[in-house]
Amino acid sequence: MLSAKTQLSVAQLGYLVFEVSDLEAWRAFAQVLGLEIVERDGNAFDLRMDGHAARFRVQRGPADDLVCVGWEARNGLELDALVARLRERDVQVTEAAEEQAHARDVERLFELCDPNGLALELHCGPALTTPFVSPSVKSGFIADELGLGHVVLACADMTRSAAFYTELLGFRLSDRIRCDIQGFAVDVLFYHCNPRHHSLALGGPHKKQLHHFMIEVADLDDVGAAFDRLMNAGFSFAKTMGRHPNDRMVSFYGVTPSGFQIELGWGGRIVDDASWLPVEYDRVSDWGHLHPTQLGTKREARRG
Repeated sequence: MLSAKTQLSVAQLGYLVFEVSDLEAWRAFAQVLGLEIVERDGNAFDLRMDGHAARFRVQRGPADDLVCVGWEARNGLELDALVARLRERDVQVTEAAEEQAHARDVERLFELCDPNGLALELHCGPALTTPFVSPSVKSGFIADELGLGHVVLACADMTRSAAFYTELLGFRLSDRIRCDIQGFAVDVLFYHCNPRHHSLALGGPHKKQLHHFMIEVADLDDVGAAFDRLMNAGFSFAKTMGRHPNDRMVSFYGVTPSGFQIELGWGGRIVDDASWLPVEYDRVSDWGHLHPTQLGTKREARRG
């Protein structure tokens, strides 16, 4: 049985599955990021960043979007408890065949959907292997027990989605950002399931399921080096270097070949549930994080 003191929740963001129309562009993008490419067949490959056998599945398809999120449970006991709680709330959960779990490099796997129709895979027992050492990210990626990073998902109904992830999957609120950016109302809820400041964030409706995903490196210099590599390789940027007020991450945002964004950062805060108090922020960034088109606009304003 679970201890009375145990907070039943998923343990980490285990993996993401992207469906993409241009596999070759994604191969080039992953190489620039410093991830390891593991070929599966002509229509899919995996990406590694730490000791997990796979953190991303990139498969051929028309969606150009996130199509599945893998949330890892600490063990089989907690996985069963999470599934039971979901079923008690009439969420349809199906256990995948052993072959399908093996294809995802996990021991056990359950399939369901969140309130927005996004496929989720609750699992335990990820396959572990020799930790990946990136030739271009000298400090390495911060992942392992903290998960691969975070995802920011689009929600048609924020209230319903928040209730699903907190009441059923055990996420705890880290904080909230509500502000106005050039006439656009921003309202994002940030949630943690382990000491990483947030593994999940929920925002308003968007043209894709995924606004962005984040990966973190262990040294600030590796953020700058990645920025240079993406720029020199001709990839686009959504936001310049900047710092967020809530997780204190110093980061930039690139545009993936599928159109959604990637945040690559350093210095994210660690949450201690025993003392953490959620707050609300009135800004997205303390400095930076400008859209590239704003740079020319600001130069012209100064000249005027």
